[in-house]
Amino acid sequence: MKRYSRELWAAAVLFALLVSLAIWAPSFYQVAPLLSLATREAPILIVTCGMVLVVLTRQIDISVGSQFSVCSVAAGLLAAQGWPLIAVVPAAVAMGGLLGAFNGLLIAGLGLPSIVVTLAMLVALRQGLNLFRQGEFVTLPDGTQWFGLSQVQGQILILVAAAGITFALMAALRSLSAGRYFYAVGSDAEAARLAGIRPNQVTFMAFVLLGAFTGLAAVVNVVQSPQVQPLSGSGMELKVIAAVVVGGVAISGGRGTLVGAVVGLLLLACIAPALVHLRIEAYWEKAIQGGIILLAVVLEGVRAKRHRQSGGGKP
Repeated sequence: MKRYSRELWAAAVLFALLVSLAIWAPSFYQVAPLLSLATREAPILIVTCGMVLVVLTRQIDISVGSQFSVCSVAAGLLAAQGWPLIAVVPAAVAMGGLLGAFNGLLIAGLGLPSIVVTLAMLVALRQGLNLFRQGEFVTLPDGTQWFGLSQVQGQILILVAAAGITFALMAALRSLSAGRYFYAVGSDAEAARLAGIRPNQVTFMAFVLLGAFTGLAAVVNVVQSPQVQPLSGSGMELKVIAAVVVGGVAISGGRGTLVGAVVGLLLLACIAPALVHLRIEAYWEKAIQGGIILLAVVLEGVRAKRHRQSGGGKP
């Protein structure tokens, strides 16, 4: 139980919030609004899956919001050119994978700091997209929105796909040796190398997978609206990283679960609608999110310090 204390803490806070809403704002539990909320968060969940892999290897990627915007615009333009969605999806995934591979090449291949590389990518992609589109939306052809289904059917399909990806990755991290490589590299790269694991290749693959997940999430986002906003991913990186940290994935690498990250995302996603139903000013959302993130980081710091003092070495 102690091993999963951060995950349990996040789950307890989420449970307390949901119980409070059931008591003081039962209107929160309406099917249609909850379905819409879950559908809007589905792309962020998919990106969070990839971010967990990167953070586990003791890296960070703050360019995912810009990657998401680029892949969204590219997917929208391909759809507008008459490409069927069955072809748009792999194209967007490939583009995201290439962007992730570029990051991975600089970080794992050249040994550059991930925070510097991805910050540069964030700015470069965002400004390049601004110059390319000049703020112009991409209008999608008929039959693209909700994959050509009704809204409810499209929402259910999106949620099933996001849940399927999440559970598949959970199983891979828990049961496959390749999944354990991410933990090994983040815990001690040198020890992993001596055990026959190639840390640089694992780190590179983490960034590629994050990019691919981001490309897929972009398509999931595109089909939810008749138009594609050029900067639809602006600020996404903060929410994704916050969900990972709040959910108990150690920013120092090698520790955490995807389950915890999902709980962290659910907690952060519920704050805004909860404030609306509780009739609290919306500007408190960022303050509350910031407080939760700060508390999570402080708890991780305290835990790490106690671990070092007890002679446990790296936490």
